[in-house]
Amino acid sequence: MIYFLSFTPCAQQDLRELKASRHLEKRYKAVVKCLHLLADNPKHPGLQTHQYSSLHGPDGEKVFEAYAEQNTPGAYRIFFCYGSERGEILIIAITPHL
Repeated sequence: MIYFLSFTPCAQQDLRELKASRHLEKRYKAVVKCLHLLADNPKHPGLQTHQYSSLHGPDGEKVFEAYAEQNTPGAYRIFFCYGSERGEILIIAITPHL
């Protein structure tokens, strides 16, 4: 199944800021690749997708974390939940791992 991605305003802003930052160009490309993989298969092994229990979606949904980068200081993570429509993935945040 191919999923479609929707973004919270926070996630849209995260992506815009990442794209606008010249010194984070490599990280932006990794995030875009991760988003494509999520749309194709949220359980892709390279994403290391797992439930993130400290956070809940807008309506109390389970939130998942996918790795855009690995073994990198400040590696970017994408937090998402499954949306209300069939085949929807709601991107909640795109953030560096601290």
